[in-house]
Amino acid sequence: MSNSADQLDPIRLEIIANGLRSIADECFIALMRSAYSTNIKERKDHSIAILDKRGRLVVQAALTLPIHIASMSGLTTCVLEKYGVNINEGDIFIGNDPHTAGGSHLPDINYAMPLFANGELVGFVCNIAHHADVGGMVHGSMAGGMSEIYQEGLRIPAIKLFNRGELQTDIMDLLLLNVRVEEERRGDHNAQIASCKLGSRRFTEVVASHGLSTVLTAFDNIISRTSIRMRAAIKAIPDGSYEFSDFMDGDGINTFDIPLCLKLTVNDDHIHLDFEGTSKQVSGNINTTMNAIQASVCYALIAVLDSDVPSNQGVLDVVDISVEPGTILNSVYPAPVAARAHTCQRVIDIVLGALSKALPDKVIAAANGANTTAVFSGIDPRSNKPYVYLETLGGGMGARATKDGKDGVQVGITNTSNLPVEAIEQEYPLRVEEYSLVGNSGGAGQYRGGMGIRRVLTPVGHECDFNGAGERFRYQPWGLFGGEDGASGRFLIRDAEGERRLDDKPNRVMVPVDTRIVVETPGAGGYGPPAERTSAALKIDYKSGKYSADFIDKHYKNTPKGG
Repeated sequence: MSNSADQLDPIRLEIIANGLRSIADECFIALMRSAYSTNIKERKDHSIAILDKRGRLVVQAALTLPIHIASMSGLTTCVLEKYGVNINEGDIFIGNDPHTAGGSHLPDINYAMPLFANGELVGFVCNIAHHADVGGMVHGSMAGGMSEIYQEGLRIPAIKLFNRGELQTDIMDLLLLNVRVEEERRGDHNAQIASCKLGSRRFTEVVASHGLSTVLTAFDNIISRTSIRMRAAIKAIPDGSYEFSDFMDGDGINTFDIPLCLKLTVNDDHIHLDFEGTSKQVSGNINTTMNAIQASVCYALIAVLDSDVPSNQGVLDVVDISVEPGTILNSVYPAPVAARAHTCQRVIDIVLGALSKALPDKVIAAANGANTTAVFSGIDPRSNKPYVYLETLGGGMGARATKDGKDGVQVGITNTSNLPVEAIEQEYPLRVEEYSLVGNSGGAGQYRGGMGIRRVLTPVGHECDFNGAGERFRYQPWGLFGGEDGASGRFLIRDAEGERRLDDKPNRVMVPVDTRIVVETPGAGGYGPPAERTSAALKIDYKSGKYSADFIDKHYKNTPKGG
């Protein structure tokens, strides 16, 4: 933390902070507009941040994914430890490995470019982009059934991709040799490289405008200001210990009903989250690394306590987390982690569940609690080239103390967009036959839970492969304070013989022509007793078509009729 003598005046600090954030936002847009894959250019599954020379996150782009808050500092920490004084102007580092390079799963490839001023290393500009495929045993590198990190794709340690401004072509050749759609991956890598270089140029302009010493002081002030504000927010929680637990459906291999346990303790402006009792790491790929759990916890606390607090090192510094190594929340090599976002979403749910006992008016009921993944792959008959379509779909948002939950949205740490139908059908040989909300999927309550999403897709002119990963397909999103549970999700296959359910984490399902894959994501829990829902709200439910008359009759006493 900076000394009082090193504090900038608030106006100057805010000007510099906004300047740094504008760099991050511009880099975010540049990466999005120059990427090749729909997962980045349409769904915005990428993040940007500026870090100081110690690897502390200072600012990030407004649309950055919360799950990435600790991964970018994770890579820079590895770079600093590995390369030390051998970090030069024009270098660009790359990495993705959760066990050696600070990553959270292999598809998220992390870039870090050192920032220099007057020949001195002063920081890093970083980005992460989710690549639709990084090799491994299945298309998309995300399916269930993978039991070790080696099966999930190419592991990239913290390495130099650019050395003093020169691309190491042999490394890029190696990266592209291990993926299924080479040109798309090359385009996404180039977009990340361009974003780094843009950030470096813009940072030089900020230094020229304000002076290096002032900018470095601003780095410290931004972080310390966040810490002070976060401690004040924590102090507003009543002192005490609050416990909550939940279960993951399964790991996609041989383990089911996987417990996650939390004891949250508040003492003045200190908060401690202890996950003792949580399951040991499992065979399947829903394990997480510590940086992913840090990101999830910090997101949940910011969302509840002070949503305007910036996500940077200042939040990480004041939140104390205890997670035993070798558990599902702090897994160790060679644990698979590709589907870690499912577990991160569930961690957010249990943090909110614990806080509901202290701050009932500020939390939401359980959201869809998943990162429902659908991957279609095959040979495009239009070009005779391979394709991989990957999407993680949103679902219901939990009901609030004063409002219904939102329908069909990304929640928690995955604030990406749902991919438009037009983008799917233009880019891939697939037809979207239905894109809708799942009826009756939001839990009943004084305020109802949000609804899940249904997509029905079929291959056009070819046979394709489908794999996916779902959670809350068995354990429903819970309601709060008398609110009822939301509906679970499911995968279905529909053909001439009818409709049947697939595994919750299906691996390599062949989909012939005229066969449909149905993806239904979970809804969300309700808030408050259903009997307290107003007649006006029930009339809207009835007229909207989102809920059937039978559902309303069953769950509510004062059912509106007709109209």
